[in-house]
Amino acid sequence: MALEPANGSPLYSPTMSFDPLRYLGAELQSLREQGAALDIRVLGGPQGGRAIFDGRSVVNLSSNNYLGLTTHPKLKARALEAVERYGVGTGSVRPIAGTMDLHEELERRLAAFKQTEAAVVFQSGFTANAGTVSSILTREDVVVSDELNHASIIDGCRLSRAAIKVFPHKDVGAARAILRALPAGQRKLLITDGVFSMDGDLGPVAALCEIAEESGAIMMVDDAHASGVFGRNGRGTVDHFGMHGRVHVQVGTLSKAIGTLGGYVAGSRTLIDYLRQRARPFIFSTSHTPAVMAASIAALDVLLEEPDIIERLWENTRFFKAGLRATGFDTGASEGPITPVIVGDAALAQRFSARLFEEGVFAQGMGFPIVPKGKARVRTIVTAGHAKDELQYAVDTLERVGKELGIV
Repeated sequence: MALEPANGSPLYSPTMSFDPLRYLGAELQSLREQGAALDIRVLGGPQGGRAIFDGRSVVNLSSNNYLGLTTHPKLKARALEAVERYGVGTGSVRPIAGTMDLHEELERRLAAFKQTEAAVVFQSGFTANAGTVSSILTREDVVVSDELNHASIIDGCRLSRAAIKVFPHKDVGAARAILRALPAGQRKLLITDGVFSMDGDLGPVAALCEIAEESGAIMMVDDAHASGVFGRNGRGTVDHFGMHGRVHVQVGTLSKAIGTLGGYVAGSRTLIDYLRQRARPFIFSTSHTPAVMAASIAALDVLLEEPDIIERLWENTRFFKAGLRATGFDTGASEGPITPVIVGDAALAQRFSARLFEEGVFAQGMGFPIVPKGKARVRTIVTAGHAKDELQYAVDTLERVGKELGIV
C-alpha cells in the first residue's frame, strides 16, 4: 500500500517520468555481464559448518565464524543474561550516555588479551580501521600501505587526506625504499593486514616492524582475520611473530572468530584516549548492545579456557588444504583457514560458485574489484565447526565441478 501525504498524492511512484538514478541499471547490468555481481544468499538458521542458505542445506565454506562461537552455549547464555539485566539497546552514543560497565569491562579484557595498555571498541571492524587512520593522520602526513590491504584501510587513508604510497604485496624492500625517500621529519604510518582476507597469506609483520623502526614510522596491523586464529589462544599475528611492543596500533574484530559484532583498536593509553576524543565512528554511532558486549566477553573466556577449539580449526584446515592440493587447484599463497581456489576469469568464478551451490557447497565467487582483475576465485573458509565428512564432501564436489568446468 502506497504512503499518502495529506494532499492525497503519492509520495513516490515507480512510473515517475524522471528518474535520475536510471544510470545505475546500466551499471548493474555491466557488473552482471562481467561476472562481478555478487549473488547474495540468505541464511535461514544458525551459522555453522552446515547451514541453510536460500532454503537449502549446504556445506558452508563462506563464513568467518572460524571457531563456531556464534552458537556457543556460553556466549548465548551471557547474551540472554545481559538482555534481562540491561535491555536490548543502549540508547545513546558512547561519549554521552551509551557507555555501560559492559563496554569498559570488554575493553579492559581486550587490552589484557592483546597485551597492550588499553583498547577501545568500535561498531565494526571497518569503522575501527577507517576511524583510526582518519583520526591520527592529517593532509601533511603519509601512509605507506600494502596494495592488498583491506578496503576499510584504503577508505581510512582517503578520509585522512594524507598522501598514500602503495607498495607491491608483501614487498618489504619496496616499502623500505618508499619510507627512506620521505622527509625525516614527516609523520608516516606503515600499515599491513595481519592475514589478507582474499588470499589467506600472512603479512610480513616482523620485517615491517624493523623498517618502521628504522624510519620512525607508526606501525599498524589489521588483525581481523588473525584474531582467534593465529598466536597464543588466538591473540593474532603480533603475538604469532612476537612483535609485542613494536606494533603501535593493533586493529581486531569481534565479528569473525569472536562470533559477535564489532571491531576494536588496542595500543597505548594515549592512543586510545585520543581515539575516544576524535574518532568519528566512536563519537557519532550508537554503542553496542548489552548482548553483544556480554557475549564478546564470554568469547574471550572461551579462547583462554578452551584452546582445543583453535586446534580443531587447524586440524580441519590442514585436512581441507591437503584435499585441495591433491586435486591440482591453484590455491595461491594461503597459510591459514582462508583458501582461495583461483580460476582467473570472473564470469567463470561465478559459474563455479553457482554450480557448487547446486551441488550442496556454498563457496562465494569473488571478482574485481574485490580481487585484482584476472585473479577471480571462489574463496573457501574452513571452521572448527566442520565435520571431516563435510569437508571431504566439499573437496570431492570442488573436484567434480572443477573438472566439469575445465578448471582442473
